[in-house]
Amino acid sequence: MHEIERKYLLNSNDYKTEARCQFHIVQGYLNSHPERSVRIRVKGDQGFITVKGKSNESGTLRLEWEHPIPLSEAEALLALCEPGQIDKIRYEVPYKGHIFEVDEFFGANKGLVLAEVELTHEDQEIAKPPWLGKEVTGDIRYYNSHLLTHPFNTWNT
Repeated sequence: MHEIERKYLLNSNDYKTEARCQFHIVQGYLNSHPERSVRIRVKGDQGFITVKGKSNESGTLRLEWEHPIPLSEAEALLALCEPGQIDKIRYEVPYKGHIFEVDEFFGANKGLVLAEVELTHEDQEIAKPPWLGKEVTGDIRYYNSHLLTHPFNTWNT
């Protein structure tokens, strides 16, 4: 029930040619509180409800519980969510024994592209593909629940 992951910016879009598949994802939050969030997601033709806890100090570890729900229920729950939605294409990219999930955002977060890789333990070493850029693990600005209320296109970076 714990999620251990690292998150990165990208320095090129070469990942697209290496992707084994891609999905359109729309998600909203019934609760986007930093201590705990409840997310509703439509990924392709599937629905999911996810509860996430607060991250540890490094940002690599947090409680995550996810359960598939019928697509019709996910769509109905999206209508009850807090204002705004996250709209993105997720690419699954295999690289040297890991699957990198690369999210290309749209809407108010257009221009942001992030890669995540799940780990089996916090100190796990991974081979990094050449298109991987700066690590942003633990930077709350890159959490989807934060991007909902502080979209990438409003940042002054």
